[in-house]
Amino acid sequence: MIYTVTFNPAIDYVVRMTDDLKPGMTNRSASEECYFGGKGINVSTILKNLGLESTALGFIAGFTGDAIKKSVDEKGIKADFVKLPEGISRINVKIKGKEETELNAQGPMIPESSQKELFKKLDQLKDGDTLILAGSIPSSLPSDVYEKIIEQIKDRKIDVVVDATKDLLLNVLKYHPFLIKPNNHELGEMFGKELKTDDELEEHAKKLQEMGARNVLISMAGDGAMLIAETGEKFRIGVPKGTVKNSVGAGDSMVAGFIAGFKKNHSYEKALKMGTAAGSATAFSDDLATGKDILSIYDTL
Repeated sequence: MIYTVTFNPAIDYVVRMTDDLKPGMTNRSASEECYFGGKGINVSTILKNLGLESTALGFIAGFTGDAIKKSVDEKGIKADFVKLPEGISRINVKIKGKEETELNAQGPMIPESSQKELFKKLDQLKDGDTLILAGSIPSSLPSDVYEKIIEQIKDRKIDVVVDATKDLLLNVLKYHPFLIKPNNHELGEMFGKELKTDDELEEHAKKLQEMGARNVLISMAGDGAMLIAETGEKFRIGVPKGTVKNSVGAGDSMVAGFIAGFKKNHSYEKALKMGTAAGSATAFSDDLATGKDILSIYDTL
């Protein structure tokens, strides 16, 4: 089984404007949409669209949390969330005009009792399972919560995937995660350098492997992606042509596509191809990509 963790899920309220946003004045929208997710939930959604089952873990609160849970259920994804005693899950406002303006909420407080409940749910993971940890950590959680989670399951043969930045990522390398996914800028930030060439990216990805990472997937937006695999192989891929409509969820889609590709084919090259197809398909869509759209792009790569 694949498990995803979303510490701070959200409803994204997307407001589309015909004109620019005018601060301090009454603005009227052209249209509005709501999207339900969070990084781990996004991963579970793409996995489902590609025919793989997963269990979504994490925290929800209030009426917005109920709406998120309902959305996950309607997608056919198994959810095992911890319901918080107070607060509401986040509503993030995305205003799209000639420029984009975002207002991301902080989210509810997560008491220690609820944290313990999540950790108890991790006891259900078994040898051969995959755990995907993605995104930032809410201020009410300890900064080392990723490490504590991996520490709890380290004696089981579980493949851990971590999609996080800087210290969050560096601090878990000692646990030898199966996959990490920095982008090219995040990889440079970890070493205090601006990495411009493929050779520089490969060199520093291998440094992360020396620190414990098994496979390093580097996303580079319009420049494609690179995988430095634990086999010693390097794979490089470009991106298909298309009109970018949406950057939200593209990285999560890449992670999900990679895992789906590897689970189905046991090939790092095909996993990279599926990850690229999934990330691109979401970028070319208003919402997370459908399985049909992903496979259509996969066949062109």
